[in-house]
Amino acid sequence: MSRFAEWLTPSTTARAHCDLPCGVYDPEQARIEAESCHRIIEKYAANEDPVFRSRAIGIKEERADLVKHHLDVLWHDYFKPEHLETVPNLHELFWSATKQVSKVKASTDVTDSQKLLELIDQIDAAWKATGGESKTRVSGRPA
Repeated sequence: MSRFAEWLTPSTTARAHCDLPCGVYDPEQARIEAESCHRIIEKYAANEDPVFRSRAIGIKEERADLVKHHLDVLWHDYFKPEHLETVPNLHELFWSATKQVSKVKASTDVTDSQKLLELIDQIDAAWKATGGESKTRVSGRPA
């Protein structure tokens, strides 16, 4: 590659929910990954095999990273300043949820993952209250 082509090549790659602002957002993506964390913690507690437990921790941490990613996309790309009128505690809710993801990532306590699921339920309610289902899904959300 020529020096000129190297100079034009971006030094960093931006990552996004998708390559376009597609407009499809749903807290269910975060919830599925959070439920996976919850179940892994339950399985971890029920199994004494150190190899299983080591694998479970690694997988739980990966799933927790995905929860945080999905929450961040929802917070930064779907929710807008005007949504604060409907959900005044929106920023606090997302801040608490992302902090709780970090706690789940570092924990094997099922109460931590249950708390995360409860926070995601609150985010889901906020998403619905701001018209998320009708605004971001092609034909609504599956029942």
